[in-house]
Amino acid sequence: MLRRELEYFFGALRFFTRLPVPAWVGHSSVALDHSARYFPTVGVLVGALAALVYLLASSFWPTTLAVLAAMASALYLTGAFHEDGWSDMVDGFGGGWEKTQILNIMKDSRIGSFGAIALVMLLLTRFCALIEIDPLLIPATLIAGHSLSRFAATTLLHGLDYVRDEGKAKPLATRIGTGELAFAAGTAVPPLLLLPALPALLGCLLAALATIWLARLYRRRIGGYTGDCLGATQQLAEVAFYCGLLCDFS
Repeated sequence: MLRRELEYFFGALRFFTRLPVPAWVGHSSVALDHSARYFPTVGVLVGALAALVYLLASSFWPTTLAVLAAMASALYLTGAFHEDGWSDMVDGFGGGWEKTQILNIMKDSRIGSFGAIALVMLLLTRFCALIEIDPLLIPATLIAGHSLSRFAATTLLHGLDYVRDEGKAKPLATRIGTGELAFAAGTAVPPLLLLPALPALLGCLLAALATIWLARLYRRRIGGYTGDCLGATQQLAEVAFYCGLLCDFS
C-alpha cells in the first residue's frame, strides 16, 4: 500500500519536474493516471524549494532580486513545463477558429506572437505581484500558490474530457474520482493556513474564478482539455492567487 502510493507520488514528481526519483519507480500509465491526486503535493515541494531559494537570496540581495531568484528556481525545477502550456494554449485559442485548428496550433512546438506576449505578461504579473507582498509572507505565499494552482489544474481532470487521441497528458486522460480530488484538496489547503485568512480567501476566490473561466472556454471551444490546457490553468490560477492576496477594498 505505502509502496504503491509512493510510486504514484514519484510518478507525478518525475512527470512534472526535473527532480530525481528512486530507480525502483517504474514507468506505468496506470500509476501515472492515479498520480493526479499528488499534483498539489508536487506543488508544495516546488514551492518550498523556491521559498528556500528566496530566503537564501534575500539574506544578501534586495527583495526584487530574491523574488527573481525564486521564480528562476521554480522554472528550472519544472523545466518551464507549465509556462510552455500557457503560451501554447494562448497561441491556439488566440489564433485558431475551430477545434482542429486550435489543437494543431497548440501542438506546434514553435511559439507565436500571442503566446510570446502572453508569457511575458504572465511572468511580469507574477513578479510584480510577489514583490508587493509582505517579504515575510513570500515563502508561505510561494508554497500555497504552487500547491493551490496545481489543485486548480487537477479539477479539470475531474470535470472535463481529454480531447486528443495522443499527447503528453494522454496517460492522465481518465477522469479522476471525487475521492482523489478530495485527497488533492487536502494537500492544497494546509499551506493556505500559513497566510492571513482574508487575503488567502480572496486569493482562492480569484484562482477559482480564473479556473472556472478557463474550463468554460476549453469546453466551449474544443470540448475538453489537453496537456497545454492543464499547464495554462495552473499558471493563470497561480498568478490569480497572488493578485487576490493583494486585493484591498479599504
